Amino acid sequence: MPTATQSAKDQGQRSRRNFRLLLVGETTSKLGTSVTSVLLPLVAVTTLHASPFVMGVLTAAPWLPWLVIGLPAGAWVDRLAPRRVMLVCNAVSAAVFVSVPATWWLGVLTIGHLLGAALISGTASVFFSTAYSAYLPQLVATAELMDRNAQLQAGDQAARVAGPGLGGLIAQTLGSVPGLLLDAASFVVSSLCLMAIRSDGPRPAPAPRRRLSREISDGLRFVVGDPCVRAVTAFGAAVNLAMAGLQAVQIVFLVRTVGVGSDTLGWLVSFGGLGGALGGLVAGRLARRMGTARALLAIQFAASPFGLLAALAGPGPRLAFFVLGTAVMLAGVVACNVIVVSFRQAYCPPELRGRVTATTLFLNYSTIPLGALLGGSLASLFGARSTMWVVTAALVAAGGFLLVAPLRGLHDLPGAPAADG
Repeated sequence: MPTATQSAKDQGQRSRRNFRLLLVGETTSKLGTSVTSVLLPLVAVTTLHASPFVMGVLTAAPWLPWLVIGLPAGAWVDRLAPRRVMLVCNAVSAAVFVSVPATWWLGVLTIGHLLGAALISGTASVFFSTAYSAYLPQLVATAELMDRNAQLQAGDQAARVAGPGLGGLIAQTLGSVPGLLLDAASFVVSSLCLMAIRSDGPRPAPAPRRRLSREISDGLRFVVGDPCVRAVTAFGAAVNLAMAGLQAVQIVFLVRTVGVGSDTLGWLVSFGGLGGALGGLVAGRLARRMGTARALLAIQFAASPFGLLAALAGPGPRLAFFVLGTAVMLAGVVACNVIVVSFRQAYCPPELRGRVTATTLFLNYSTIPLGALLGGSLASLFGARSTMWVVTAALVAAGGFLLVAPLRGLHDLPGAPAADG
């Protein structure tokens, strides 16, 4: 008969194995998505000769489902087994990205098909992201959430670094349309890893079924009514607003203002992703040493001002301003995200995780289209360099939401594992 010590050891080994499977599956899936972020626009431009307006619609399409079904998705996910939801979403996404090469080979691919694929995959992403955030606390102990989220974020950032270059290589060798099969395959790998996980962990007891509107309002009330959750959610929305504005203008800034060639452009953008990967790796260590609340404030106000350096970029050696500025800035953004996500997962009542996740992501992602529109509009009116100053300053200013009570006086965020010392 196994002893309590042996049982705990076996449970720990099973937990680590389950997380490794989740990490491999998610990193592979993120790599496929990163490759598709290059290939899908290439298909639209080179194969279907899409207009600039259609390209804008195609870029916005994956985000639109968040605005339409983001809130009810949380209530639906709370009623279901998260892993089952994730498997269904992977199957739908894989089928979507197989359909594009299939219709191309048949000679019937249209821009409407691409837009539909982007919308359907975006809808699947809404449910997958919501279920995924509710699933991780079932696999790992609360004390491990910070480190596990950091590893997942580091894998995500590594995929973002490798994906664009790999996408360009695939487009040159296989072609942009057949290359989409790689993304479909990445969803299959993610599903195989999910199916290999041996235990779903303890699931919260389902709450009695009520009207959907009542269940949605429960999530909204928790996010808006809790001062700590409200503050970090507003902070996340403000960061996304600034980052979307930055992403909308940085390519124009580098190419037209700085004079960067296409061969150098990809490397410059990739350095930011490397900074993000580093931020994911150090977030847990800083949080344990300083306390989660203090680390969140310190990281934001130490890293975000570096983003202002990017606006100083120029030809030759002055490109170092962009590299250093974006790398440190994104390291801070990712590190803050690790702390905030871990806090929300540990602090939120288990029966509300899906709804709270969906509500916060709905509020956070709703600012992305607005930020992109503002960034493009400001660049048209005042120029790319001036807009770079504005959006990077806005990222610094986003930290103001973290200075409100009670966050300002806390050592650790409530519900999060206490920091050492």
